[in-house]
Amino acid sequence: MAAGLSPGQGGQAHRMSGGQVPAGHPAPKVQNPPGPVGRELLLDVSPKGVKPLSVRMDDSESEFSLKVVLVHFKQCLNEKEEVLLEHYLTGWKGLIRFLDHLGTVFSFISKDVAAKLQIMERLCTGPQRDHYSSLQSMVAYETSNKLVDLERRSRHPDSGCRTVLRLHRALRWLQLFLEGLRTSPEDARTSELCASSYSASLAAYHPWIIRQAVTVAFYTLPTRKVFLETMNVGSSEQAVEMLGEALPFIEQVYNVSQKLYADHALLDLP
Repeated sequence: MAAGLSPGQGGQAHRMSGGQVPAGHPAPKVQNPPGPVGRELLLDVSPKGVKPLSVRMDDSESEFSLKVVLVHFKQCLNEKEEVLLEHYLTGWKGLIRFLDHLGTVFSFISKDVAAKLQIMERLCTGPQRDHYSSLQSMVAYETSNKLVDLERRSRHPDSGCRTVLRLHRALRWLQLFLEGLRTSPEDARTSELCASSYSASLAAYHPWIIRQAVTVAFYTLPTRKVFLETMNVGSSEQAVEMLGEALPFIEQVYNVSQKLYADHALLDLP
């Protein structure tokens, strides 16, 4: 969260009435916001953000597959309900491909997610990697060794706790949006679905300029049918069925993570 911005500040994101521009008004020109906020538009709007880097993927992995995401989120929780970071990060790599299908206007969002994943991969393969096998072990290690900036970003701007929190918030947005796609009628407007899920999740953490840029971008979203086809699991009906199988696992991972962060008072890290 940006310094000084509490979840309730700035109002809620503007709810879109659909993918159509109101009569008598020209279609909005979508641009990335100027200045530093454009670097971490969706997840993190602090002025000293990480420069987005792209995650390299083989051509064979470039297409989004809901099956791949399902497999890794199924394996995310062990018998102790610990969130295994290897599967969590791999599941997120699959979700990046879904973000790419939201259109080129959302490419800066997927780049920001990729930057967060690279931070976590460095921690998970670094000298202290034994402490980064699960979300629970990471939180215990970083909090007990004072490796988390609790009030303002200073010595530890790229802590694992802060980085995963940004992914955690974005996961909630995607979970709500995908659930909307699953349960909505065939003629549902994806712009409304996306705006509703954004308002219920990420909008609370973004200032006005970010909310405006994102809601304008919702005009460009493809139809529900196109979204379901990008799942690469067959027909729209098959995609809906697989979403019904995958989303409970994503929700369970989110809920376990939410409770862990709440128990350690980490939900509002700067």
